[in-house]
Amino acid sequence: MAKSVTAHELRDQSVEDLVTKLKEAKEELFNLRFQAATGQLDNHSRLRTVKREIARIYTVLREHELGIVPLSGESAEETKEAAE
Repeated sequence: MAKSVTAHELRDQSVEDLVTKLKEAKEELFNLRFQAATGQLDNHSRLRTVKREIARIYTVLREHELGIVPLSGESAEETKEAAE
């Protein structure tokens, strides 16, 4: 993941895409931590960025789960009906 992703961009994606992005971000965080432990990490701020991306993805997934933000392609009425 080369650049940071905003929450707005994440809300437009499907749950499957979010889970895939989460898995990729966790793998990247693992690799960055490994590089930091061995002294090979050049960009230490990337650790912080990846951690924040993971938190954003978890937040958007939870919003979808609670019905706060409708899934992409759903209208607000469809989400309200599903919640009832």
